[in-house]
Amino acid sequence: MKIVKAVILAAGRGTRMRELTADLPKPMINVRGKPVLQHIVEGLRNAGIAELLLVVGYRADAVRDFLGDGSRYNVAIQYKTQMVQDGTGRVVELAHDFVDNRPFILAYGDILVDPANYKRVVDLPNDAEALLTVTRGEDLSKGGAVFVNDQMAVVEIREKSDRCSSLSQYAIPFYNAGLYAFRSSIFDFTAKLKPSPRGEYELTDAIRDLAQSGKKVKALELTGEWADVRDPETLARLNR
Repeated sequence: MKIVKAVILAAGRGTRMRELTADLPKPMINVRGKPVLQHIVEGLRNAGIAELLLVVGYRADAVRDFLGDGSRYNVAIQYKTQMVQDGTGRVVELAHDFVDNRPFILAYGDILVDPANYKRVVDLPNDAEALLTVTRGEDLSKGGAVFVNDQMAVVEIREKSDRCSSLSQYAIPFYNAGLYAFRSSIFDFTAKLKPSPRGEYELTDAIRDLAQSGKKVKALELTGEWADVRDPETLARLNR
């Protein structure tokens, strides 16, 4: 089934951006002439996504003022506000009514991917409950380490961990690329989340529980350029 709805997480300030996010949330920072969010919205639209939910928080007005109802981009945009910044697992819960038991895309509002990848993610395989995109060559202490079997099915995820030696029976892990496709079954697992050692409700914990419940979670390696717009150094490299 082709997916037509997407949720974009755009609530964070991005403190590592320092003064760059004094007046703007991180997803509104310009990369190559337009905000990160605009790159994502246009990429999803060109892949056939017609309805978007933006989860906003810090300086939500800047996002709403820029994107409006989405008509300028030929999509329909709704908004939900995340009141407490307590993790990606809780944010997904805010999308429950919007997705209405249909499969959906979830994108982090500060991650740029080659637009061709959106077209690959909207086709969720019939035998998979979720699709998790991955990339290589990133520092695993800064994000999720994703372990897969030889069929690219996810067997384990460790969030921001440099302690992956206990999983050495698997190949070198991939890095969680922050673009997903889910069926509504993910809500059964986000609802049961407990705070992680970081004190946050981690979406990756719910994905791991889904994968270990016997449901298939597939990993898809992205092609082309990928960037987590996490700090001024990354921003400067992208804008060179």
